[in-house]
Amino acid sequence: PAFVFLFGVVSLVWNPPLLLALFYVVISVLTYFTYAMDKSAAKKGGWRTSESTLHWLSLLGGWPGALVGQHTLRHKSNKAPFRLVFWVTVFVNVSLFLLVASPKGQAYLEMFSLQL
Repeated sequence: PAFVFLFGVVSLVWNPPLLLALFYVVISVLTYFTYAMDKSAAKKGGWRTSESTLHWLSLLGGWPGALVGQHTLRHKSNKAPFRLVFWVTVFVNVSLFLLVASPKGQAYLEMFSLQL
């Protein structure tokens, strides 16, 4: 809920591209299902998703889906080292979001023709 609020405020102030919101939704859903598959594999003793893959998905913007997966699936929610790295990925991603959504960030992306 806090990120949705932050995204809303940023949208009112800086008007970031709608594609950015869509990206967060898609990567979060993908991340949630990755957590679900990993939880299922853990129960069945099957092939597991590496923790680094889960962290990369979070860093790319899937951390809302990861957070929901951790709570609803009770997966990776008690491993302190994993959770520490997870929260670092959240901090880095939100910082990058603010940078990209800012007018200076948008101008920088436009300079390199990387409009979202």
